[in-house]
Amino acid sequence: MSIHNQSLLNDTGILNLEDASVVMVYTEWNDTVINELVAGCERSLAQYKVSRVTKVQVPGAFELPFACKQYWERTKGTGKQPGAIIAFGCVIRGETPHFDYVCKGVTEGIMQLNLELPVPVIFGILTVDNMQQAEERLGGIHGHKGEEAAITALKMIAMMRGL
Repeated sequence: MSIHNQSLLNDTGILNLEDASVVMVYTEWNDTVINELVAGCERSLAQYKVSRVTKVQVPGAFELPFACKQYWERTKGTGKQPGAIIAFGCVIRGETPHFDYVCKGVTEGIMQLNLELPVPVIFGILTVDNMQQAEERLGGIHGHKGEEAAITALKMIAMMRGL
């Protein structure tokens, strides 16, 4: 875990969230990047003893909001609803306007879920120009976005519990 993330955690009350439940919804596309985002998230959650972690894979970033919403709906009334959902994707700019359409759609979809669902949906989608920029966000000069997403989820769960 990066020093930056550790300092954020030391100032909060999130260490008492062993019973928290987190769902990671992540994409197949750009799997090298996604696998490291998920691994970083898992490391951070394990560090804080969060053992109730579920993973759901979808084909691409555009499907993330739908899958997050469906997971929530499918678990209603089961006692298995998560305290937070983390959406992981990586959209790398290409030579077409596809990048802009996907980024806009995913961003708006995740934002809408945060307004509709009673739990936070954490935006863990990298929108980058190239693979180097993605790698810089996997423990490079821009931190580790997988770890940061886990920390954000835990802080939001703690906030919702009034800790």
